[in-house]
Amino acid sequence: MQSPPTRLAAVDVGTNTVRMLVAARDGGRLRPLLRMRRITGMGRALRETGAIGDREFRDSISALRGFRREMDRLGVDAVRACGTAALRDASNRDTFLAHAAAAGVAVEVISPGEEARLTWTGVTRGGRPGRGAVVMDIGGGSTEFIAGPGRGDSVSLPIGVVVLCDVFRLSDPPVPWQLRNLKCFLAAKMADGTRAWARRRFRCVVGTAGTFTTLAALDMRMTAYRPERIDGYVMSRAKVRAWEDRLCRLTASAVLALPGMEKGRERYIVPGICQAAAAMDRFGVTKLEISDAGLLEGILLGLPPGKGEGH
Repeated sequence: MQSPPTRLAAVDVGTNTVRMLVAARDGGRLRPLLRMRRITGMGRALRETGAIGDREFRDSISALRGFRREMDRLGVDAVRACGTAALRDASNRDTFLAHAAAAGVAVEVISPGEEARLTWTGVTRGGRPGRGAVVMDIGGGSTEFIAGPGRGDSVSLPIGVVVLCDVFRLSDPPVPWQLRNLKCFLAAKMADGTRAWARRRFRCVVGTAGTFTTLAALDMRMTAYRPERIDGYVMSRAKVRAWEDRLCRLTASAVLALPGMEKGRERYIVPGICQAAAAMDRFGVTKLEISDAGLLEGILLGLPPGKGEGH
């Protein structure tokens, strides 16, 4: 008699968003059962204070507590929860980890290299996107460029969208000199950070995480998020530039009113899309392919039955 599918959960405790994916694994296949996300802005006060702010701390723990309830309801067999840039840097990290464990979710703080490896695994499941792709994962605290699963195939830069908003303090809407400074900074950071890849040639950028999925949703005027339509969506460099120009002229409230914009991202979409455009210029590509999959799927694929926090 065939055994029932194993139910697994992956949790990403990010600098801006806390996310969970629960899936049933039957053999080598993963079937998503539940996706949850909450924008808590955990890294909002990091640059100024070095710590997760009180409100953001409470909201993030509350999100994890809600995730735990859903895992219990669905009968999850194993879970792995990973913390990224904000938890790598926060002075009150240990206190946060203790509260998370008390809420029923033991969070493991992973290195930039491990984050890149898991993201690559999640994006390239099933052989996509093929040779010549560089994966770009724009987070709140850091941005990863990933050209393969090996050592030396990934670069992590401290240019996440929350960090950029803190550093550049863009007006609402941004003024031209602020945007020039931001774009010059990004071009220099990317050129310096990927200098070792000077001889590599790429055919496309594959974008994962909130900036890119939001960009696809905006381009499709998607009022209800549909991951099957987001995954594999392709945009040209000209289209990305057109969206960059449009978003940079709008106030945050006008951005939020656009079909496809998620509340909580309106402040961060400008530095995010400026990064996307700068990366396409840096690698000389004219094609952006957007992946709905990424870190969460990579965590699940690497989680055998019995590994992680069993329930």
